Amino acid sequence: MNTVEKLELMEEDVPPRMAEEQRIQDDVPWGIRIAAAWSWRVIIILLFVGVLIWLLSHISLLLIPLLVAALLATLLRPLHNVFVKWKFPRVVAAITTLLVLIGFVAGLLFLVGQQLVEGFADMASQVTEGLFELVTLAEDTAARFGFEISADQINQGLQEGLTYLQDNSEAILGGAMALGSTAGNIVVGGILALFTLIFFLADGRKIWDFLVFFAPGKHRPAIHGAGRRGWTALGSYMRVQVFVAGVDAVGIGVGAALLGVPLALPVAVLVFLGSFIPIVGAVVTGAVAVILALVANGLGNALLMVGVVLLVQQIESNILQPIVMGKAVRLHPLAVILAVTAGTTLLGIVGALFAVPVLAFVNRAAQYLVKEEWRGDPEAKAMEKLEKEEAIKRAAQKEVQEAEEQASLANITRRLKETIPGLDPGRRGFGRRGDAAEGDVTRTETHTAAGTRPHPDTEAGTAETVSGPQTRTENRTDTHPEDEGRRE
Repeated sequence: MNTVEKLELMEEDVPPRMAEEQRIQDDVPWGIRIAAAWSWRVIIILLFVGVLIWLLSHISLLLIPLLVAALLATLLRPLHNVFVKWKFPRVVAAITTLLVLIGFVAGLLFLVGQQLVEGFADMASQVTEGLFELVTLAEDTAARFGFEISADQINQGLQEGLTYLQDNSEAILGGAMALGSTAGNIVVGGILALFTLIFFLADGRKIWDFLVFFAPGKHRPAIHGAGRRGWTALGSYMRVQVFVAGVDAVGIGVGAALLGVPLALPVAVLVFLGSFIPIVGAVVTGAVAVILALVANGLGNALLMVGVVLLVQQIESNILQPIVMGKAVRLHPLAVILAVTAGTTLLGIVGALFAVPVLAFVNRAAQYLVKEEWRGDPEAKAMEKLEKEEAIKRAAQKEVQEAEEQASLANITRRLKETIPGLDPGRRGFGRRGDAAEGDVTRTETHTAAGTRPHPDTEAGTAETVSGPQTRTENRTDTHPEDEGRRE
């Protein structure tokens, strides 16, 4: 029988329904099968991510302080290590680091507040003059294009704006109350972030080891190494970002001061904070400086301020970041833009702030896992060796425990058999009735010091002792004493 005949016989043996299903499956192209197999897996992943985002959005009051504390911990870790080297206890070193941070922020806020108080008084006349210049410029520009804009029209527009504010006072009041509630949440979140920061600095390694403990044993070295690499990349990114933000703030602040733009120091602080949001933050804060220059000093000064902002941004993006930011935290501009957009869409300004740091952490951790770098990581190898030793110890302890349990069970069984003879399979009963049952077994034994032999005169098969001082004769059919009494 050749191969074709065998295949024909196999097809004849297949039920018609199964053959039809097989034919339908064969008609589906292989690419469609692969796409279908991937589709339901991707759908499950997207559902999981959606549920995770929904949960995170409902615990933002807890999540945001934790993220802030994590970022500050990576940034302040070098200072904390300095205090630890000075023989400070870890908790005391963490509290000291926190006090240094609070002192720096308080001093900066004091300088900014003082500059704002003095700047607003000096800026009032400049703003008034600048507004009149803008109105004149608007009138001249409109006249060139054949439009007429008079002061009465501008006043009418301002009056309509005031009327709109009065008509929507309730909505504005509701917004103010919501802003007050948000301010309260910010205060609570700030306190929680500072409190968490102390423990992240003091016991960060212990907390991470505790979290890694929940991973499967064979995957712990890889997860532990990926977390460490991601944390290192996050710290490097934060330090680089602080340096870049400082350069932006100094450059734009000095340029604003040289051009006579009011509130140069507050503008510099605003640029510093905004630079932590890549691309978008620098543009927005630079626009604030340009608007101040336009209102206070006119169009020409504003154009010069635009040139200063663009120059600083080009130096930062094309010179500083490629040099300072290492390969471990270097991210593609498209990935940065998409991350900032996704973070803004999901969590607003807070999402934009944390999007790139989280991306830096995930990027480095994923590289560590994909390239299997833990196989050459000494700490991961040491942890893997420790895990194997712990597994061997646990197996040995389990064997000892099982042996002890078996010995204990055997001891309990032996005691039960001694207490209740009927449970012993070597015996057939217990008590008086058991003895009677045993008496049904026919045997003849004569115990002497020299030996035993059957007596010739006994037809019942009794045995009699031939020598020795002690003699015991047992009937082949043992009976209970009560039965003997009845026969007598």
